Amino acid sequence: MVRPSEHWQQRVRGLLKVELARRNVTYTELVNRLAAVGVKESEQNIANKLSRGTFTAAFFVQCLDAIGCRTLRLDVNE
Repeated sequence: MVRPSEHWQQRVRGLLKVELARRNVTYTELVNRLAAVGVKESEQNIANKLSRGTFTAAFFVQCLDAIGCRTLRLDVNE
């Protein structure tokens, strides 16, 4: 059984991965786009964060902004 906090981590990780996939943005490209908005991250660090599903709301919004996501569907898994 998945613990409640793990459920939310999986959900937010899935939301970000879906938005990256919709835009065909790789982790390498995400690193470059984040750098363009002043956020320094390595590809390995991004891979680790998304693998764990543990990252801040600020990082989540920075990623969405960097890839040009202006709206977010929360029902992607339904």
